[in-house]
Amino acid sequence: MLAQLGLIGTLRDEDQSPEEPDTESEPEEGPIVLNRKKKQGPRSCRDFNCDFEFVETDRPSRDEAWAMADVMSQLKKKRSLTTLDQKIETIRKKRKAEVSPVQKLSGSLTEEALEFMQMYYSQNKNNFESSDKHSDEEVLTKSGGCKGETLKKPSYLAPESFHEDASQFDDQLSFDDMNLSRPILKAITALGFKQPTPIQKACVPVSLLGRDLCACAATGTGKTAAFMLPVLERLIYKPRTSQVTRVLVLVPTRELGIQVHSVARQLAQFTSITTCLAVGGLDLKSQEAALRAGPDVLIATPGRLIDHLHNTPNFELSHIEILILDEADRMLDEYFEEQMKEIIRLCSYNRQTMLFSATMTEEVKDLAAVSLKQPVRIFVNSNTDVAPFLRQEFIRIRPHREGDREAVVAALLTRTFQDHVMLFTQTRKQAHRLHILLGLMGLKVGELHGELSQNQRLENLRRFKDDQIDILVATDVAARGLDIDGVKTVINFTMPSTVKHYVHRVGRTARAGRSGRSVSLVGESERRILKEVVKSAKNSVKARVLPPDVVLKFRDLICKLEKDVEAVMRLEKEERELAASEAKLSVAQKRLDGSASSSESQRVWFQTQQERKQSRVSKALQEFDFALRGKKKRDKFVKDAKKKELSSEERAQFEILKAQMFAERAAKRERKPKRARAMVEDEAPAKGGGGGKKSVFDKELTNTSRKALKQYRAGPSFEDRKRLGLDRKRSGNTRYSKT
Repeated sequence: MLAQLGLIGTLRDEDQSPEEPDTESEPEEGPIVLNRKKKQGPRSCRDFNCDFEFVETDRPSRDEAWAMADVMSQLKKKRSLTTLDQKIETIRKKRKAEVSPVQKLSGSLTEEALEFMQMYYSQNKNNFESSDKHSDEEVLTKSGGCKGETLKKPSYLAPESFHEDASQFDDQLSFDDMNLSRPILKAITALGFKQPTPIQKACVPVSLLGRDLCACAATGTGKTAAFMLPVLERLIYKPRTSQVTRVLVLVPTRELGIQVHSVARQLAQFTSITTCLAVGGLDLKSQEAALRAGPDVLIATPGRLIDHLHNTPNFELSHIEILILDEADRMLDEYFEEQMKEIIRLCSYNRQTMLFSATMTEEVKDLAAVSLKQPVRIFVNSNTDVAPFLRQEFIRIRPHREGDREAVVAALLTRTFQDHVMLFTQTRKQAHRLHILLGLMGLKVGELHGELSQNQRLENLRRFKDDQIDILVATDVAARGLDIDGVKTVINFTMPSTVKHYVHRVGRTARAGRSGRSVSLVGESERRILKEVVKSAKNSVKARVLPPDVVLKFRDLICKLEKDVEAVMRLEKEERELAASEAKLSVAQKRLDGSASSSESQRVWFQTQQERKQSRVSKALQEFDFALRGKKKRDKFVKDAKKKELSSEERAQFEILKAQMFAERAAKRERKPKRARAMVEDEAPAKGGGGGKKSVFDKELTNTSRKALKQYRAGPSFEDRKRLGLDRKRSGNTRYSKT
């Protein structure tokens, strides 16, 4: 039957399988291999590399180069004719070639004198250091320089009304006791972390619970790892279900953002967590592509983040689970005020918020009261504490000697502090001038401020870390969070505007338990900041004195170099004009070729051009009015501003003026009346052990719930009127009278 239907039956167990006849079949076709050589004899080292070894593919690496690779690939490559160091070297060679024999002899004597001073100091360094305690230094006590004056305690040092205080932590806590996942523990071992720092011991357990917190610790104590470790652990514990960004880390500067991104990548190197960096100065297109992919962690600066929120499709902050504000006090300054309001408005409401900084201000406390839900207060160090192993020194600038600041700095860098030095100035213009001036003296100098391109900023920072330059002249853009190994000395050209800025500046040295030194130049108008620093210092503060003849010699040397400084600036101006002309020509050529970006969509901002211009003008006028009170002072400033060439004293006065402008604005913000809010107050327990009962008056006064407010607007109830003997009829504006 099966045969009739053309089917073949299956074999049963009792059936015997038919034997197939032996036939000379064609050989089976195997895989085609080209240029295959026949093997001869046993396998030898020619067929297999005897030196081959199996290695671990994910071997931990402590090198940061791989973490910075994608950042360096996003840098905008701009062609520059010559660098500033090349211009300085050109002027130096030109000066040596043009001088007469008499001038050459005097110039060689000056250089030989400088070399002799360096050699003499290096040979007698121990004698200098031993004699510092007697002749060149004096100990400033808590009351030194402050006789008859008392300092008012800042309001931000008072106990904050937070929901809970977790500043006390388990000192025996280790990384293994934090319940972290194995990939994170492996990354911690790869980075060489042995024991957690105090801020990490206090923050990690609280952050893992999902609580909002406001943390304050001294600079260089590991705040970045304190918030990245719990963030990564929570992302591993709760994998994402869709491609969305879940963590946002906001930083005030580009360099700090790059550093946080590098640390985050190294801590997440053995996980599948993705990170993205969105800061200014890097390529927009690559950032947009990365944001569309939905990275788990986003590190950004406020300006570039708002740019992407309004111009990058399919990117939003509605799925943010954790918001972190690093250097929170700087993020809430007036320059970021409008941007921060816009970012917080666009973030998800149900989120965990963490605020970290080395100093805390009233603005941070206000933000914690408004946007944080029952925040936990973690203050490991005092608000104005510097590093424990920091040696603080101050040099007094006498009245009418403000022009000697450049000479004093040159003497310090030539005689005493010759390498691993960060020099802070108040303005970009002064930082650039000091770079040229010190470079003409033969020192290896770099600069870091906002007028440089991102490529130049990262290159100068890399050269300083690699010991290619000895001195880094910077503004406050480098005073926030940057961790640079090996910084021995921090020099302040002028005292910063506030104590918190001073704490951040000197925090670039003596980090992670190392020792360091800070030297600050203090004039008569800056003595108030000095008094606050001396009062808050836990260790003795030193006063350094330079011999007047040394300062005089360096002042004469700077006067001789003024023409060379002008020559370098002239070369820079010519190069800038040439670059601007080339840019205009390229734009015109693109328009002629029809390849202009007219078809591309115009990038938008959350403010119009008119609003941005109006806010800038109002802030500039506000700064002008605050700093220059009085008609004579204002007229003098306007007259001096019209000068093309300023003297050394005028330049120093302008530096001090900029600091005073910021201090005036900060003082005005502190004088503003604070908004009244219902806060949970810390109540001392009664002697008997039981908590005291809160009065009805306090309960009614601080109750701001919706029901209570509605009741207060409606007026007394019927029972209250009857009890108080008021008129039972309610009238809108009439007074109640007793019956």
